[in-house]
Amino acid sequence: MSGPADGARAPGASLPVQQRGRPRSAAVDTAVIESVLRLLEGGVTVSELSMERIAREAGVGKATVYRRWAGKEALMLDVLRSLEEAAPELKGVSVRDDLVALLDFLRRRGLAKRSSAVMRTVVAQVQAQPRVWREYHDTVVAARRESFREVLRRGAETGEIRADADVDLLIDLLVSPMLVRAVLHEWKELPAGLAEGIVDMVLDGVRP
Repeated sequence: MSGPADGARAPGASLPVQQRGRPRSAAVDTAVIESVLRLLEGGVTVSELSMERIAREAGVGKATVYRRWAGKEALMLDVLRSLEEAAPELKGVSVRDDLVALLDFLRRRGLAKRSSAVMRTVVAQVQAQPRVWREYHDTVVAARRESFREVLRRGAETGEIRADADVDLLIDLLVSPMLVRAVLHEWKELPAGLAEGIVDMVLDGVRP
């Protein structure tokens, strides 16, 4: 996954995005990212993608792509980030209601065919592209989990859930059923009310 503009990076370092030359054009950025999404939706795997192919699909020069991204890893990270939406604003009154809001947000994302298709592609190839997934997890996924963590901590403080409950395990119990349906078992439905059902079932087990 290296390219002409790749430089040596320390293990675990964040994937860089190049910023040099003329100011970046948002239209070009969008065209390149949309091209990657189209290729992935058409069945092209991440390993089959090349910066040259992406540039041709976007109708720009290869140098234009390399001026914006140091390599395919950095580009794929921005492709994943482009699928993200702002998390819902939480009311902060009921822990149950806030958990339902966060989980239903994931349900609605799972209904978005483009987001689900790309995420399934990435998950299926995560072993082959570990740097992209780790960087995505350390930014996007970690922030999403922190939202759940804050709600659950508040629940422990207000007595809505047991104080000795393992917060990280609770997050896994809440999120995993939704992700399994949305990412791994795309043929399963994501009906309205699914978030409420999952939250109520989990909270039944951790009420004081």
